Amino acid sequence: MSDIENYRSLLAGKNADEVVTKALVRDVELPYGAGTMALITLDNGFDHTKPNTFGPHGLLGLDEALDGIAARSDVAAVGVVGKPFVFAVGADLKGAAAVATREEAHAIGALGHHVFRRLGELGVPSFAFVNGAAMGGGLEIALHCTYRTVSSGVPAIALPECFLGLVPGWGGTQLLPRLIGPEKAIKLIIENPLSQNRMIKGRDAYELGVADAMFEPADFLEESLRWAARVLQGEVTVDRPAHTDADWTPVIEQARTLVDLKLRGASPAPYRALDLIALARTASRDEGFAAEDEALADLLMGDELRAGLYAFDLVQRRAKRPAGAPDKALARPVTKVGVVGAGLMASQLALLFARRLEVPVVLTDLDQERLDKGVGHVHAEVDRLHAKGRISADQVNRLKGLVTGSLTKDAFADADFVIEAVFEDLGVKRKVFAEVEEVVAPTCVLATNTSSLSITEIAAGLRHPERVVGFHFFNPVAVLPLLEIVRGAATDDATLATAFAVGKSLKKSSVLVKDAPAFVVNRLLTRFTGEVTAAVDEGTPLEVADHALDSLGLPMTPFTLLQLVGPAVALHVAETMHAAFPDRFHVSENLAKLVAAGKPGVYGADFQIDPEVRAMFEGGDRPSTADEVRLRALRALAEETRLMLDEGVVAAPQDIDLCMILGAGWPFHTGGITPYLDRTGISAEVTGSRFLEPGVASVPA
Repeated sequence: MSDIENYRSLLAGKNADEVVTKALVRDVELPYGAGTMALITLDNGFDHTKPNTFGPHGLLGLDEALDGIAARSDVAAVGVVGKPFVFAVGADLKGAAAVATREEAHAIGALGHHVFRRLGELGVPSFAFVNGAAMGGGLEIALHCTYRTVSSGVPAIALPECFLGLVPGWGGTQLLPRLIGPEKAIKLIIENPLSQNRMIKGRDAYELGVADAMFEPADFLEESLRWAARVLQGEVTVDRPAHTDADWTPVIEQARTLVDLKLRGASPAPYRALDLIALARTASRDEGFAAEDEALADLLMGDELRAGLYAFDLVQRRAKRPAGAPDKALARPVTKVGVVGAGLMASQLALLFARRLEVPVVLTDLDQERLDKGVGHVHAEVDRLHAKGRISADQVNRLKGLVTGSLTKDAFADADFVIEAVFEDLGVKRKVFAEVEEVVAPTCVLATNTSSLSITEIAAGLRHPERVVGFHFFNPVAVLPLLEIVRGAATDDATLATAFAVGKSLKKSSVLVKDAPAFVVNRLLTRFTGEVTAAVDEGTPLEVADHALDSLGLPMTPFTLLQLVGPAVALHVAETMHAAFPDRFHVSENLAKLVAAGKPGVYGADFQIDPEVRAMFEGGDRPSTADEVRLRALRALAEETRLMLDEGVVAAPQDIDLCMILGAGWPFHTGGITPYLDRTGISAEVTGSRFLEPGVASVPA
C-alpha cells in the first residue's frame, strides 16, 4: 500500500464535517511568452470571514489537483493563490481536537508533508502568491514553493502553533530557518506566538526575506504573474544567502533562555520547536520532515494542545457571543463620551474611545493643571501612534480634535455615555455620579471602572440607578482585551445592551458579570496571591513562595504582579475582599508594612529582592515548601471558582477561563483555570467534582 493510500485508509471518515478547501485549477498564459501556468486557487466556498483551512479531505483534494498537473507536459510553472483577502490559515483546528490516537496524529502530519512538499518537487518552478492572511499551514504551503510574492496589504502572517501547544508541523521548522536564518525564524516560530500571538504584515514578511517580491493589493495577482514570467525568462534572479554555514548554537541557546523565562518549562511545544529548528541546519528534507511528524504526533496527543484549542475556541467564539447579554437592538447610540478624571487611566480611556468610536470625548478634573496634563498625555500618545506608522497625519488631527477637557461637568450635557476613572472609594464615586446626573439626560449611561466596589452601592441614591453599569477595563487599556461588564441590582437591559455595544466597538471581549466583590479576575488573583503572601507571613522564604507556581508558566510571578499593580492597590483590594469574605481572604501584615514604608514592591531596581524588604518579611515559624505553596494556592483557586459559579457570578466555567486568559494573561496552554484544575485532580479533591466534562480541554480518557 502506498503512503497516500495508507493515509486515506487511516483517515477515512475522520472529520466528516470538515469544511473542505478546494484546489481549483485553471490555466493562465503568462506574459512575455513565458508559457502556461497552472494556477491553483484555494477556496472553501465562503467569504473572507471563514478562512481557508486544511483537514484530511482538503489535503487529499490538493494532492489530486497536483496529480493532474504533474501528468501534463505543457505546464511551465505552478502558482498558488487564495480566495479574496485570504491565502490560507492552516490546519482545521476542529479536526485536530478530534484526533483520537497517536497513529492518526502521525498520519495527519505525514499527509501534510506528502502533499505540500510536492509543490517544491514538481520539476517546474512553483510560485506562491500570498494575497491575504497566511497563518500556520497556510504559510507553510508558501514556504514549499520555489518563489513567493506577497501583497503589501496582507494584515496577518504568522506561525502561531506554539501559542496553541503545537509546532509548525508541515515544514515550517525546517524550511523557514534555512530561508531567512535561525534568528528571524525563531522570532516568527517562537517569540511572536509567545508574545500574545503577535502577527506580522505583508511588508514585514518581505523585509524579513520570507517573500521574494511585494506588490500593491489593487493589481497584486497581475503584477505577481508578470514577475513570475520575468523569473521564468531569466530576467529576474532571486538570490538568497546561505544560512546553514553559520553557527546556530548561540541563537538557539539564547532563545531557549527566553522560553525558560516566559514558560519555565510549563509547555513542551516551544522547546520541541527549538530542537527542530536546530535540526534544520544539518538534516535532509526527509529527516527534518520525519522529525516534525514525530513532534506533531506527540503534541497532538498532549493535554497542552487540547487546553490551547479550548482557549482558542473561547476567544474566537464565546467572546463574540457573550453569555447573558441582552438583545443588541436595545442598545442606544453613543455620539459623545464623557470621562471623569484626567489621570493615566482616564487618559487611556479617552484615547481608546476616541480611536474606536470616533466621537467627541471630554475629560473633566478638579484643576486646569491636571486637565492639561491628561489631555496632553492623550495628544502625546496620538503623536507616538503616528510616529510608529499606526495612524495617518489626518487621523492625528482628527483624534486631537476629538479629545478635549473641561473644568465643569456641564460639558457632559449632551453625552450619551459617561465613565468615571477616579479614586477607588465608594463615597468619591457616588459623589461624582450624583454631580453628573444633574447635567446629563436620563438615558445617558453612567459607567464605572471600579475594580472591586459594588455597582449597586455606587448607584444607590441616584434618581436613575438603572443606567449605572460596571465597565471594568484592565491595564494597559490598549493591550488587554477583556472588559468585565457588571450588572447592578437596578441596571436595566437598555443600559446593559448599550454597554455591550460600546465594548464591541472598542474591540474588547466583554463578559457579563454579577455584581459581586472584585468581580472575576481581581477576586481570583487576590485569593491566589493572598495564599502566597500568607505563606511568606508564616515563614516561607520570599524566593520559594514567589517561584512556587513556575510550573504553570504564568505570565509573571505573584510578587512581580504585586510590583506591577502596586502594593497600596493590592492592599486596598485585599482589605475589601477580607471585609466581604473574612474567612478566605488574607490581609498580609507584611504587605501593610511594605505600603507604610513606601516600597514599590519586594524587588529593587536590580530585579533582586530588596534587603530592607527581606528583613521586613522575616519572621514566622511555619515555612512551607514550594510544592506546599503551589498546592495551597491551587486549592484556594478551586474553592473560589466553585463558590463563584454557585453564586452565579458568571454563567459558566468557560467565562471564568475567558476572563483569566484575556484579563490576566493566563497562558493558552493551561486553558485558563478550570481545565488545569480538572487535569491535576485538584478540582475533584477540593469541590468533589470537575468543572468541565471529561475530554473537554484535555485528551479523552
